[in-house]
Amino acid sequence: MKKYLIISAVGSDRPGLIRDLAKAIADAGCSISDCRMTILGAEFTLLLLASGNWNAVAKLESQAASLGKKLDLAIVTRRTEERAPRNMAPYVVDIAALDRPGILGEVAEFFAQRDISVDELSTWSYTAVNTGAEMISLSVNISVPADLHIGRLRDDFTDFCDGLNLDATLEPARR
Repeated sequence: MKKYLIISAVGSDRPGLIRDLAKAIADAGCSISDCRMTILGAEFTLLLLASGNWNAVAKLESQAASLGKKLDLAIVTRRTEERAPRNMAPYVVDIAALDRPGILGEVAEFFAQRDISVDELSTWSYTAVNTGAEMISLSVNISVPADLHIGRLRDDFTDFCDGLNLDATLEPARR
């Protein structure tokens, strides 16, 4: 039976970190089932889901502290289970707007009020080329309950975005 271990790692960025982590995971007998990695500021950040049999996951979990010390990373692990199947439709939301405090919270609140799960979220800020204005871009993968009327959701989302002056799209995910 497959077991799962979430690994979170943060540390100074340098070439080879992904290679070193991937090798350590494979050497423990685990596979990488899912992974997100990015550089935030000057820091390497990673969220990873490793999977394997009970012994392999236990070995990887027991080696996390020494691996963190060896690679100069703050590593946190947590056991988890496989995600249960859900009757949801995957959608992608893309938003661009003038940056201001609170936008992400307002968008998250819109979806939470409708029992829509946020599965993945990326944000980044940038300076608009023509105006020099500080902008923010959000990309959000959501799971819409199958019984939610998508036309009504689109209308409500359009009204929500218009009220906050957000340029946005809500489209089915192309997986």
